[in-house]
Amino acid sequence: MKHLTILSGIICLITLAGLVPPTYWKPPADSRIPAGTLGKQIRYGRDLVAHTAKYLGPNGSVKHLSNGMNCQNCHLEAGTKILGNNYSAVFSTYPRFRERSGATETVIKRISDCFERSLGGKAPDSASREMQAMVAYMRWLGTDVAKGQKPEGVGLVKVAYLDRVADSTKGRQLYVAKCQVCHGVKGEGMKVAGASEYIYPPMWGPHSYNDGAGLYRLSSFAGYVKNNMPFGASYASPQLTDEESWDVAAFINSMPRPHKDQSKDWPNVASKPIDFPTGPYADSFPERQHKFGPFQPIADARKKQ
Repeated sequence: MKHLTILSGIICLITLAGLVPPTYWKPPADSRIPAGTLGKQIRYGRDLVAHTAKYLGPNGSVKHLSNGMNCQNCHLEAGTKILGNNYSAVFSTYPRFRERSGATETVIKRISDCFERSLGGKAPDSASREMQAMVAYMRWLGTDVAKGQKPEGVGLVKVAYLDRVADSTKGRQLYVAKCQVCHGVKGEGMKVAGASEYIYPPMWGPHSYNDGAGLYRLSSFAGYVKNNMPFGASYASPQLTDEESWDVAAFINSMPRPHKDQSKDWPNVASKPIDFPTGPYADSFPERQHKFGPFQPIADARKKQ
């Protein structure tokens, strides 16, 4: 009994020290998709997330609402990849108040935002078959997540701040070496001639996410590439260092992309994230520092306030 007590104490200490990896969320198995109409709706919702452009892109078979990217270009593997911006906590945390809009938002509002920002287009009608199918799919993905909870592996990793400005010149070199082969010399993405979908999405230019998208924040993009890029990377086997993640994010987000009117965003200016790239701000730090860093001085100043 004494030995078991000592062993339990050691395991507890190792866990507290962060040496035991967390138990990550797993999406429900396909076998748990219900039969009948609801099951068909869930499967259609998944297909819409994976192949958005096929149905709702510039040449979509249902409507022409988006820029040609797919939802899963940002929410990887149809919103199921660990630390790949998955949907595991959507239904457990919505409706919820969001500072960006200054209002309580529903799941439908959240999906609409993605269409207007990341997909550079218009939101599907809230009552449409397509919107309801995507909602049903996200609800099903959260089947095992308790209300108010966020499972391990949701969202994106928070990469530690650099003690310097994120370097877009180094980022360009990284892009050429590791990203260009898939996303193109001019960030134009890769698409088979005549196809409705990209094989690899554009990183900038008229068909990429606009400057109102979440990935336009450097911390979000750095967290995205850290565990998901280049092709084949994952949280278990990342291919970029933290510094490289920040630098390639700085390069990609310094390139031209569509503009989104954000005049109504952040009604409480003081609630803007540290790395939100456009002013006004509730502090005296310049806009360029809010976009490229260093971010720690801004964070320290906020703590003092």
